Amino acid sequence: MRLKLLLVALALIAAENGFAQKKENKPQDWLISGAAPYQSRIAVDGQNIVLDNGLVRRSFWIKPNAFCYDFTNLTTGQQLIRAVQPEAQLQLNGKWYNVGGVDGQKERAYLRPEWMPTFTAKPEDFSYVKHEIGELDPLLPWKGDKWWSTHKAAGKGKVLTFTYAAPAAAALSGIEVKVHYAIYDGIPLISKWVTIQNSGDQTVQINQVINEKLALVEEESAVVGSVEDMKKQHGLYVESNFAFNNAMRYHLSDQSLHWKADSTYTSQVNYDLKTPAIMEVYPTVGVGIKLAAKDNFSSIRSWELLMDSYDRERRGLAIRKMYRTIAPWTTANPIFMHLVSKKDEQVYTAIDQCAATGYEALILSFGSHVNMEDTTAGNLAALKKLADYAHSKNIKIGAYSLFSSRKISEADDIINPKTGKTGGTFFGNAPCFGSNWGIGYAQRIKTFFEKTGFDIWENDGPFPGDQCASTSHPGHHGLEDSQWVQFNMQKQLYHWLNARGVYINSPDWYFLDGSNKTGIGYREVNFSLPRENQRILNRQNIFDALWEQNPSMGWGFVPLTAYQGGGKEAVLEPLHEHQEDYKQLMMQYYGAGVQACYRGPRLYDTEQTKQTVIDVIQWYKKYRTILNADLIHLRRADGRDWDGFLHVNAAEKGSKGLGMLFNPLKTAITRTIEIPLYYTGLKGAAKITFDDRTVKTASLDHLAKTTMTITIPAESYRWFTVE
Repeated sequence: MRLKLLLVALALIAAENGFAQKKENKPQDWLISGAAPYQSRIAVDGQNIVLDNGLVRRSFWIKPNAFCYDFTNLTTGQQLIRAVQPEAQLQLNGKWYNVGGVDGQKERAYLRPEWMPTFTAKPEDFSYVKHEIGELDPLLPWKGDKWWSTHKAAGKGKVLTFTYAAPAAAALSGIEVKVHYAIYDGIPLISKWVTIQNSGDQTVQINQVINEKLALVEEESAVVGSVEDMKKQHGLYVESNFAFNNAMRYHLSDQSLHWKADSTYTSQVNYDLKTPAIMEVYPTVGVGIKLAAKDNFSSIRSWELLMDSYDRERRGLAIRKMYRTIAPWTTANPIFMHLVSKKDEQVYTAIDQCAATGYEALILSFGSHVNMEDTTAGNLAALKKLADYAHSKNIKIGAYSLFSSRKISEADDIINPKTGKTGGTFFGNAPCFGSNWGIGYAQRIKTFFEKTGFDIWENDGPFPGDQCASTSHPGHHGLEDSQWVQFNMQKQLYHWLNARGVYINSPDWYFLDGSNKTGIGYREVNFSLPRENQRILNRQNIFDALWEQNPSMGWGFVPLTAYQGGGKEAVLEPLHEHQEDYKQLMMQYYGAGVQACYRGPRLYDTEQTKQTVIDVIQWYKKYRTILNADLIHLRRADGRDWDGFLHVNAAEKGSKGLGMLFNPLKTAITRTIEIPLYYTGLKGAAKITFDDRTVKTASLDHLAKTTMTITIPAESYRWFTVE
């Protein structure tokens, strides 16, 4: 028996070492090289199943029950797993069940392969039945051809699915659980989710689903400290499609990631055993739905991205590549105007101005005369006429719709569980998606897009996560399922729009369910400040927002007319009187690859202003690919000295870099600036062209850095390309 255990352990170690050898043969940096060197595969060797792409490896042993024993970053060699856990956990009909997993690991600080054959299965757990291997399907059936996207298809990969049967003693006849793992080509990324099929005759209450539970190695050892105080796992970035609260940042919007202490890990340094060494993914409030006979359920989906650095820029680049891989619609970036209209004639004029200057889309902003909820034949016909005219000019058209921040009725609003009354919700008053009005709202939005042919939906105040205590709303049973049902109703609407090819602006983090863009983060009242202030503040907003999101994922703001108050020094109208401010605000945003909401009645008021807009748009389109590429942070705007950023794209055949440098001072400055060109993929030397005129050949050091001396005019900017 001892010899058998030793042979099993040696086989596991050999398998791990064999897979790891790929890393030595393929030294290309995955953030530069593309997917080709790192293709996904799933290998089965008896009881051992391994997902691997040369960057990440996740390994499972399926006897006596399936469990993950290895989760390795093949770039750094870091092993993340210290102890085995169930592959999922379910609370069904009020009782908790493990899905997969084994018992018997006594030391929880590390896992030795020779222990694994001694582990035992528990009869009260869901047990492994079979596994299947397939190709990875895209998240959504997105059509990427019409929205000026840099990535038109989702990343490829493989999917491993484990099927589990319910324990014999449980009253769960017909309940089958599948746990899915997807591994992506070219990125150290694994996705995980759980599906439940009720093939029985009884309704089952799904109280909660934990789709991921990992006992991870700690990255901080402290004798005293709480779970909240100690650092969380930095070698692993986790994101899910269950995020909301209008923060316009994922880590503040996430409602699913939970770090917990592990009381079974008795050899940890922390005296009170409070090290955050267990990572779980589940909706905080719970699921709470009733799964009817012959019905099925799908959990939230989480993505686990392995990090190889603590450098903020590199970590951000990894997250940005993750979005481009799993949600390519986030790279769509049409040039749009925000029109404030009171009558149709203003819309026709704006469409003509968009066509004349090279703009690609028009959004009828909040405060405009369009009502998307009015599905009367006359209104829909009038709006279809506007859409038809826009399309005849090759202009996409969209409109604004508010969901929350409004009171519908006592019967349809969220019932606050604390008071039993309406009001006091996230937005004060808000309708319930599961109310008669909410169900009708979703249908009215669909009808609007079906009948008018509009292309863009600007959805403001979307579902913010409110729970509703109503027991009379037809869409949900009560408090326990209200959040899950409402959020999924919004997801279904976004999926429907996405499949139809509708572009979605939404001020919340719904990117993984079809949203294209959210705000980059700004304080609205700042747009009532003087234009000089707005220049610097906008560059700060851009700099701060683009650490973990691609330029195409955020919108900025330019108030052509008064917004949130402010005097004449705050606005750009009349446009010809403030042409330099107008041009610089455009160059800042377009130079960052960020589309701003140019909000007002027109794009130009004179031929000279028109030409200025045309010049900027033509410049943006000429360099569009590189301007929508990753942004490297050079220096944040502080009003004291130069500031700037640099776009990089190693895969680009033309310009592999484009930099923007700004001078906020009232006198010209000459500065020697270090330019990091590592992520352009260039080595040895680079050709740098300033303002499309002056060309310089620069030598690069071993880190692909160079320095250049440049003069920037007073209160202005310079730009350069890198080849």
